[in-house]
Amino acid sequence: MSRRVVRQSKFRHVFGQAAKADQAYEDIRVSKVTWDSSFCAVNPKFLAIIVEAGGGGAFIVLPLAKTGRVDKNYPLVTGHTAPVLDIDWCPHNDNVIASASDDTTIMVWQIPDYTPMRNITEPIITLEGHSKRVGILSWHPTARNVLLSAGGDNVIIIWNVGTGEVLLSLDDMHPDIIHSVCWNSNGSLLATTCKDKTLRIIDPRKGQVVAERFAAHEGMRPMRAIFTRQGHIFTTGFTRMSQRELGLWDPNNFEEPVALQEMDTSNGVLLPFYDPDSSIVYLCGKGDSSIRYFEITDEPPFVHYLNTFSSKEPQRGMGFMPKRGLDVSKCEIARFFKLHERKCEPIIMTVPRKSDLFQDDLYPDTPGPEPALEADEWLSGQDAEPVLISLRDGYVPPKHRELRVTKRNILDARPPSGPRRSQSASDAPLSQHTLETLLEEIKALREQVQAQEQRITALENMLCELVDGTD
Repeated sequence: MSRRVVRQSKFRHVFGQAAKADQAYEDIRVSKVTWDSSFCAVNPKFLAIIVEAGGGGAFIVLPLAKTGRVDKNYPLVTGHTAPVLDIDWCPHNDNVIASASDDTTIMVWQIPDYTPMRNITEPIITLEGHSKRVGILSWHPTARNVLLSAGGDNVIIIWNVGTGEVLLSLDDMHPDIIHSVCWNSNGSLLATTCKDKTLRIIDPRKGQVVAERFAAHEGMRPMRAIFTRQGHIFTTGFTRMSQRELGLWDPNNFEEPVALQEMDTSNGVLLPFYDPDSSIVYLCGKGDSSIRYFEITDEPPFVHYLNTFSSKEPQRGMGFMPKRGLDVSKCEIARFFKLHERKCEPIIMTVPRKSDLFQDDLYPDTPGPEPALEADEWLSGQDAEPVLISLRDGYVPPKHRELRVTKRNILDARPPSGPRRSQSASDAPLSQHTLETLLEEIKALREQVQAQEQRITALENMLCELVDGTD
């Protein structure tokens, strides 16, 4: 009788390591709001963290390289009149971030590449449509400027940020508080979880629930759901006895779970972070001091435990770097930004390899910063998979993409059709309109200065004449 050897997987030996002390971000007063969001968002350029702020809501945005102690007067992004509950970087422009707040509004911000001298207080646009606090934000994975928000009014709104319009409003699908919303890989479907204990798959453009499962986890505490690469739904929740539990579901057959595993009796909500390139899901519990990770495969038991990264301090929140922001030369397959009470600490997940060469099997082509569709194309029913890029030579983020101010589109316009532009050429220049405006302003200021100088000269002459007269 042949015995099954240990399961083959290139991710069996993934190990996590906290960055050295000088690579952490110190002296940040992380928000104390009791809301189950990750409080942190990161991309290849910036780290954004929701912070404590008097008289409204704020978050801090730091360039990734700005490690060490953060000056207590470092500029914040402030504009909300109540605490910020969620932030999310735009996947198609590394300088654009959206924030959602208890004040019922969503604000979209342009972050400059240089460090601002004072607080950023003017958003590009403020989106108003919810009647209660907004706690969930999620950008569309493939369509430009499409942003989803979910509020305490149990409504999901999908916006065109470029015009400020509401594209879709899903307002009669959830009878209670929405706990999580997740797009699938091409943005054609949503998976939502709700306080009514129902897991729903929604086609937002048809405005209908295409599949649902009541009590995917039987406990009353919040449940989370994300799409996997294979189109399955991975969930975290609680059993009736308040044990934490994870599940894998096939939306075409919601009756029985593909996999269901009990974990432990801790009461922190498990935030799942999923990497479709490796099919690894990382579970970070709020208040836990560990990150557990599992590989999702097509073979039983389908969700395979890999390992646990443990540290002493509990986590207040967690940021998850997109694949294009990782160091491929060190075989880094994930990087987390763990929030403590007063600091943020990077945690690096690595697959040990002896060779220094680029590891094709660890880094398949991954979604890049170019959108595949415009907002109106998506709304009209088109779907497209993300535009992929190779990480063979590492990824260099494009420089600051300036806003092109047009009535139709507040963010940036699609590049001209024709051959695909290289990375360096993709930095959108200032529009002609903006250049002319700047030149006119400079000219007007120069004329003002000239007039002032002439006035000063005239006054000095008058003064001299008066002095001579008194003599």
